Amino acid sequence: MTAETPETPDTTLSPRLARYASLTLRRHGPVLEVIMGAAQSANQKLATADAGMHRELAEIWRDISADPDIRVAVIRGEGRGFSAGGDLSLVEDMANDFATRTRVWHEARDLVYNVINCDKPIVSAMHGPAVGAGLVAGLLADISIAAKTARIVDGHTRLGVAAGDHAAIVWPLLCGMAKAKYYLMLCESLSGEEAERIGLVSLAVDEDQLVAKAFEVANRLAAGSQTAIRWTKYALNNWLRMAGPAFDTSLALEFMGFGGPDVHEGMASLRQKRPPEFQ
Repeated sequence: MTAETPETPDTTLSPRLARYASLTLRRHGPVLEVIMGAAQSANQKLATADAGMHRELAEIWRDISADPDIRVAVIRGEGRGFSAGGDLSLVEDMANDFATRTRVWHEARDLVYNVINCDKPIVSAMHGPAVGAGLVAGLLADISIAAKTARIVDGHTRLGVAAGDHAAIVWPLLCGMAKAKYYLMLCESLSGEEAERIGLVSLAVDEDQLVAKAFEVANRLAAGSQTAIRWTKYALNNWLRMAGPAFDTSLALEFMGFGGPDVHEGMASLRQKRPPEFQ
């Protein structure tokens, strides 16, 4: 990222938050900055959701809710992008091992519902590629901000599994069923600018203003009436809770796909950097 956060962070974290290893956490007064891929950015790698990060992305929203010193969370990526897709070694374990598939299914369910039920507002700042588990938090955030040049893509059908995770619960509500089907079924990418135009994200800004804008929004939320803001979030998120059965079905179908034949071709095509050839 080219823009710096607006103030020097406080390194003091509660014991509940200090246990996180795959995510980098920084306190800015009442705002908690959640960074994906900080350790990987030195190698110019995108934040991939390996087993550790996938688990932590599911769990952290409960801990943010429980921390009385935090009013707002900002989630962003470090380095070349917001987030990459799932780590292929984890995907392979899911395809070949029932126990792993079951564990990750629980985590994927918890990630969606924990973001929705987190009683603190969440702001996302997406730049570069935004894919995979990180995109779940990015699009379910209460205020989603994307760089105009961000590249958002739900990669499930490219991998050979149904678009589960957050897709069925929020894309039709945000951008309408016609656009949701187009982008999810064809695995088409869209820019942050286009995502704002169709209503998939709250705002699109120049990349060098992304972090500053996210913190501007977060600080405004932190300065407002906490009961009013949190209760507004709770009420509005009932629209997402009503879509819970659609989400549960999509997630079950996604993970059933991880036990099928197409995911193996999907993985092979990604490793070999070629289009998949599904039978």
